[in-house]
Amino acid sequence: MSKTGNPTFRRFLNSEASGGIVLMIVAALAIATANSPLAPAYFDGLHAYLGPLSVQHWINDALMAVFFLMVGLEIKREMTDGQLSTWPRRILPGIAAVGGMAVPALIYVAFNLGNPAALRGWAIPSATDIAFALGVLSLLGPRVPVSLKVFLAALAIIDDLGAVIVIALFYTSNLSVPDLVGAGVVVLMLVAINMRRVGHLTPYLILGAVLWVLVLRSGIHATLAGVVLALTIPITRTPAKPEAAPAQSPLHRLEHWLQKPVAFLVVPIFGFANAGVSFAGVTPAVLAEPVTLGVAAGLVLGKLIGVFGSVALMVRTGLADLPAQASWMQVLGVSLLCGIGFTMSLFIGLLAFDDPALQDRVKFGILIGSVIAGTAGYAVLRMVRGEVRSPR
Repeated sequence: MSKTGNPTFRRFLNSEASGGIVLMIVAALAIATANSPLAPAYFDGLHAYLGPLSVQHWINDALMAVFFLMVGLEIKREMTDGQLSTWPRRILPGIAAVGGMAVPALIYVAFNLGNPAALRGWAIPSATDIAFALGVLSLLGPRVPVSLKVFLAALAIIDDLGAVIVIALFYTSNLSVPDLVGAGVVVLMLVAINMRRVGHLTPYLILGAVLWVLVLRSGIHATLAGVVLALTIPITRTPAKPEAAPAQSPLHRLEHWLQKPVAFLVVPIFGFANAGVSFAGVTPAVLAEPVTLGVAAGLVLGKLIGVFGSVALMVRTGLADLPAQASWMQVLGVSLLCGIGFTMSLFIGLLAFDDPALQDRVKFGILIGSVIAGTAGYAVLRMVRGEVRSPR
């Protein structure tokens, strides 16, 4: 093999669709494993303890903190020096993201009004899986204008920010004041080295590890330590003239280093550990339960109504324009793709419910809703190829 490696494999790693494809494969493997003779080993292995935490908790609390660190870095970069750096750029994806979170939550609540325990899952269908959605969109190639891909990416990043806020506000309990105080001190230390313009990542990462331990013990979900750490990593704005560009900022370096490990290791491991659901004893009545239907309908109908309705309202009132060269049918297709809610929806579902039976209902709803939304969105976008408007 040449020193440059397999070019086909390299192209796959660099493809926008690759992360979503890997996640699809891993989810299918998890479901197949959970319904095979390997199922006892699969579930027992996840519940086995390594030190103070089970394997599943190490994945969901520690490994996913790295995912949330990446999410935080993306949010900060886009807000500071990217597609969300000005209010005119934020307004359309921002309002669409808010609508795309609110309507699915309302639909879920409508299905589960008679069950107070089930209402804890109201936020599950509010999340969009950016890797899956962009992966499906990328499979369509030039059929979809670049502006629409930018719109979806910006919407999904704001959606992630909303999910982080929801987790912090609504899925936190039994707070430990001493650990919270300790976490606050560490955050102040991170802010101090940021203000002193420390460019080396090592002190940030060491303090970030300490912050993770304190947040884990505090009662706030440990993954939020990743977001807080990301917000303290220094970033340098990209100058207008590329030749004047300084060395990459710490944030850009860390984000670059994390992109492939998160896409091809962290998220697939999380998907394999949490997507496995047994179909033993599953009947149509189980699939028709309010939690399952609320999640599925929230993802498919809620995202469609919330995102597309918000865009239509903004454009019709003259507060924003459609993404350049995009048609209404293409916006409809992208709104459907927002109903793919795998990673973050699963994560919120695990926080909302301790009952394995309810967790399985959530997984059924996510799988059904995501497959319907992804398939429908892909089909709509393929049909409207001829409607892409040429720039004037």
